[in-house]
Amino acid sequence: MFHALAIVCEFYFVPSLEKVSENLHLSQDVAGATFMAAGSSAPELFTSLIGVFITKGDVGVGTIVGSAVFNILVIIGLCGIFSGQTISLSWWPLFRDAVFYILSIVVLITVIYDEKVMWWETIILISMYGIYITIMKFNGPLCRLAERHFTRAVCVSLLNVYHKLEPPRNCFRDLYIEECVFESGWCMRLKWLLSWPLSVLLHFTIPNCARPRWERWYLLTFLSSTLWIAIYSYLMVWMVTIISYTLGIPEVIMGITFLAAGTSVPDCMASLIVARQGMGDMAVSNSIGSNIFDVLLGLGFPWALRTLIVSYGSVVTINSKGLVYSVILLLASVILTVMCVHLNSWRLDRRLGLCLILFYAIFLLCSVGFERL
Repeated sequence: MFHALAIVCEFYFVPSLEKVSENLHLSQDVAGATFMAAGSSAPELFTSLIGVFITKGDVGVGTIVGSAVFNILVIIGLCGIFSGQTISLSWWPLFRDAVFYILSIVVLITVIYDEKVMWWETIILISMYGIYITIMKFNGPLCRLAERHFTRAVCVSLLNVYHKLEPPRNCFRDLYIEECVFESGWCMRLKWLLSWPLSVLLHFTIPNCARPRWERWYLLTFLSSTLWIAIYSYLMVWMVTIISYTLGIPEVIMGITFLAAGTSVPDCMASLIVARQGMGDMAVSNSIGSNIFDVLLGLGFPWALRTLIVSYGSVVTINSKGLVYSVILLLASVILTVMCVHLNSWRLDRRLGLCLILFYAIFLLCSVGFERL
């Protein structure tokens, strides 16, 4: 399932995102924090829906919390390690997304602290995402305002940065061709053999907008690839739930570890691809924007359906005792990431990447320890 998610993301989802950005004239960071974040966060959203309505456990909440830390520490870390270059980051996108994300986490801690989620709390979460989208709509003026008040340094207007730094229009198409060159060895042949049925199925169900013939159908490509991501997510949750019951592992631990990594594959692949093209702002905005989507809509939307529509006035119960502590660690991970980027002179490189990966290993140990208390 992890490999299936990677195929959908690399060959269909990311090229469709490029077309959406081109046609809507979105800057790198805005595209990464909105369309890219929402589409690549489909696994977390559907995992949360499954957790609320089908398994009725904390697997969805645990997955989103674990995925959020994975997105912040591992994805940004891997972009630094494997981008093959030192990428300079703009301060405004990271500052904007990190501040709003910290506010989202504080609200989430307040909501789940009493281990009960009320209907009006779900409305607060969803409304906050609406505020975030509004901020993105006025991103250009806000950047210029921040430039005047907080720094005298040259701040490239993010309203036009996409056009100034725009990569070649065929950059994703070139990468697609480059990645399809078969490497020698039995391992790659086995990988091709196992993925061949998936590739054929996706070829006949998703129009490939990276090819001139289907270039105008980029929205259908975006929606179709998101649907396949949701289907693979359901199968992945089903398998992990069976494994957790069989081995006696708490659902929340499975969510924070294995499911979190699995559902973050689309985010990871998308961010790595754009980071290798030198678009560091888009990669970082995707990782943080995905987390904002996960916390506010990935949790807020299923909880709202449960408490407002399916069973009006009901309460969603949080069973895990250590989940609040994991969310607090999530808050710490955001602050640490911003501090590390600042201390690294706003550069995304191998040293920063290794540091963030180390922090993620510490988070996993602490989360499992809290759950075992």
